[in-house]
Amino acid sequence: MKILSLIGAIMMSFAALGSAQAGDITVSNAWARASIGMGKTGAAFMTLKNTGKADDRLVSASSDVAKKVSVHTSLMENGIMKMRPVKAIEVPAGGMVMLKPGGLHIMFMGLKAPFKQGESFTLKLQFEKAGSIDTVVNIKAGSAMMMDHGKMDMKNPKMKKMNTN
Repeated sequence: MKILSLIGAIMMSFAALGSAQAGDITVSNAWARASIGMGKTGAAFMTLKNTGKADDRLVSASSDVAKKVSVHTSLMENGIMKMRPVKAIEVPAGGMVMLKPGGLHIMFMGLKAPFKQGESFTLKLQFEKAGSIDTVVNIKAGSAMMMDHGKMDMKNPKMKKMNTN
């Protein structure tokens, strides 16, 4: 019985650190930025490591913190940074993929409540071969990389209006 308690405590420690494993896939350092104001979108970032001999793919994500959760990438298109959904993220055998700002990430749309610094939530990742992995995403303070649109001079002739159609 003591061994089961010890195993449970170890598993809870990994969950608190944002690390989880299923099959040959390990998810670590899962985090998200705190929302700005009442923002309805957010993104999570993490490291995916495949210790197996076969490639695997992250095919979907889900969480009860948002109406919609999907796998996304950021890309530069005609000088404008855009986000687009991707069908899957390849995790090569013996390799690692980092989901990070400005690249691959998990996108949350229709947040039920803003992400608040110091809080955390559970994210379920679905892999083609490893199956389902539940990991804890820790919410960190917003970054200086995030734009404060309230301080932009939108009347500046160098600012271009983005076509949202």
